Amino acid sequence: MARCAFVGLGVMGYPMAGHLVSAGHDVTVYNRTPSVAASWAAEHGGASASTPAGAAHGADCVMMCVGDDDDVRAVTVGPGGVFESLASGAVLVDHTTASANLAEELHSAAAEKGAGFVDAPVSGGEIGAKNGALTVMCGGDQAAFDQARPVVASYAKAVALLGGPGSGQRTKMVNQICIAGLVQGLAEGIDFARRAGLDIEQVVDVISQGAAGSWQMANRGPTMARREFDFGFALDWMRKDLAICFAEAERVGATLPLTAIIDQHYARLQREGHGRWDTSALIELLRDD
Repeated sequence: MARCAFVGLGVMGYPMAGHLVSAGHDVTVYNRTPSVAASWAAEHGGASASTPAGAAHGADCVMMCVGDDDDVRAVTVGPGGVFESLASGAVLVDHTTASANLAEELHSAAAEKGAGFVDAPVSGGEIGAKNGALTVMCGGDQAAFDQARPVVASYAKAVALLGGPGSGQRTKMVNQICIAGLVQGLAEGIDFARRAGLDIEQVVDVISQGAAGSWQMANRGPTMARREFDFGFALDWMRKDLAICFAEAERVGATLPLTAIIDQHYARLQREGHGRWDTSALIELLRDD
């Protein structure tokens, strides 16, 4: 079993770190709100540290799941950051959805310390984190991936290496672009069914078994119909992710016309004060009551 550190105990990181303990790993956590780290340690029997460097000290595998590029830099290269204590031969795994450029920077910084780095954003949401059934998209060197994979498997149903540094983040961008389109299409379909007087749950149950079926349909179709939008992935975070997608699309020469429209729908919901609603709240823009 590995000595692990986990930095960032949000809605995703908190259960992910718990799965590491359940798998038998020795885990020390850090969270910028110390009371959250203390609660986690009391619940799971692991240890907590007052800095990311303290959590990472002596760890074989250090995982992070924080908010954005700035947060990642703060807990890695900032004062008291992971790189102050990251050992040669250890591997740093970043589960944050961040830019590919940052992944490449951290890969180089880790290599200078004789450590490995894997950019490893996840998909599956809060439910997937709680159930230990996340999909993990990885970029980096094969050796670092091979070292991290058995540890990451503690909370994943699928873990894949997609290429060199930044490939995991670029794959997550593809994921978010696809989700944006899926959710908009689902919102329009559910609204159409409502206006047509159909039993929405019955409709979703039937068509989810065919070519239109998706995770979003099975998990968000019924809740969209009930106007329930209090799930783990806030649309504020989706807009952050889509901004990363647009920047990378410009760099590689890709066009994202539909994604750009949907991003503006999310911007409208933010302006109306609904940034903490989950991404399926797109359907609210189609209502006229």
